[in-house]
Amino acid sequence: MRADAFAKINLGLRVGSRREDGYHPVHGFFQSIGWSDRIWLEFCDEDVAETDSGDEILAGLGNFAWRAAVAVRDAAGSDRAMGLRLRKEIPVAAGLGGGSADAAAALGLAGLLFGVPSSDLENLAAGIGSDVPFCLRGGLALVEGRGEIVHPRRPAGGYTVGIVVPPIELATPAVFDRWDELGEPRGREIAASTLPPSRRGEESPANDLYPAAVSLSPALDDWRAEIEERWSRPVHMSGSGPALYGFFVDRDEAVEAVAIAPVGARAAHAAEPVWQGWSALGDETTDE
Repeated sequence: MRADAFAKINLGLRVGSRREDGYHPVHGFFQSIGWSDRIWLEFCDEDVAETDSGDEILAGLGNFAWRAAVAVRDAAGSDRAMGLRLRKEIPVAAGLGGGSADAAAALGLAGLLFGVPSSDLENLAAGIGSDVPFCLRGGLALVEGRGEIVHPRRPAGGYTVGIVVPPIELATPAVFDRWDELGEPRGREIAASTLPPSRRGEESPANDLYPAAVSLSPALDDWRAEIEERWSRPVHMSGSGPALYGFFVDRDEAVEAVAIAPVGARAAHAAEPVWQGWSALGDETTDE
């Protein structure tokens, strides 16, 4: 079986003071987008997790997606060996939820493989990672708590995002730690008039983690300023960064925008909103 695992962007992210359990409560709108990894999962002679080219998967059997599949197998009370293959397209350590999306897709595929109901998968998701509950549902949602509280919202599209990932990697725990050290700063507000019509009337896409991310990597602010100048519109950061994005009327406009991204970006992509976090695909006769 195979599935596509969709990235997400944060359409605003407010952060609260660190709780006794070590997590920060969050409040923000998350949106799945059409930028995806692909995962294959099947029964095997022995446990194996690898890339689609046959190399060892990042972190091996400690990989998020593999841990998710094992959690489902354990819940099913099975010991059957599994083989997981992963084709990465979503940049890692970028604030786009690629690892969480992979885990959500692995949960879904393993649920189909072992006959575990979706309600049980939702219970398992929060134990895998903070963004996994959202990525399991996908679409547009208000996310609260440490990420385990997901309030789905009606689809609100009518735009495409242009995304640029600077040549910077930011570890999420480090960004949250720096946010604490800086005294819990607030992200900059964005004028509603600069947002797509479907987003007006919602909360600002302000991201409270932006000051912390820039404190850890000042070059991030240079990238944002340069992209804003080239695109002539506000540019926002997704998650703990460093992925930067802007809103465009349609795909053609977004494609033109990412084509003029500064040289040296890790990735640049145009993507529309999608309304699921992962998508099971039919049987295949080739690996394409």
